[in-house]
Amino acid sequence: MARAKKIGILGGTFDPIHLGHLVLAEQVAEKLKLDQVIFVPCLRSPHKTRQKLSPAQDRLRMTQLALEGNSSFSVSEIELKRKGLSYTVDTLRELKNLHPNSQVYFLTGSDVLNELGAWKHPEQLYRLAKVVIATRPGFDEFDRRNRFAKKSIVVPITGIDVSSSEIRRRVKRGKSIKYLVPSRVEDFINKKKLYRL
Repeated sequence: MARAKKIGILGGTFDPIHLGHLVLAEQVAEKLKLDQVIFVPCLRSPHKTRQKLSPAQDRLRMTQLALEGNSSFSVSEIELKRKGLSYTVDTLRELKNLHPNSQVYFLTGSDVLNELGAWKHPEQLYRLAKVVIATRPGFDEFDRRNRFAKKSIVVPITGIDVSSSEIRRRVKRGKSIKYLVPSRVEDFINKKKLYRL
């Protein structure tokens, strides 16, 4: 009997997607022997309601461009097609229905762990998927006694100190973002004049 397919789910605004996201997905997939990682750009994050996001189609396109050439990575529009705020628990439920014979892993960074208690139905996340916390050197500032930490799989990854907000600031100031995002994403940002205002 064939083993169940192991699928990782990595959500985010991806505004823009950067090398930190890709390193996290690649190294967790390698360590946990995941068959596929699905990137899920959100429509509207309930945790970033004050942040003005770039158009959904631009964030989707940047994600697609970033994943080109990696057959183990794919993009889902599941949250972009759903109206309203994007809740992880709803997404995991939908993806479980789409992949009923697969083991689902929800991938996130250690910075999210301390916020999980405020998420919609956080306990259900653990019933729907194995929750994987990726920690970077110097950034695993979370309490390992945290009730969610105890139930999560903790995977150390190589640290790349880059954030989407820093990339947006650099573009606005006219600074280079080369080697912080894939070159195709950099070209798209320049072509569409994103983050200039």
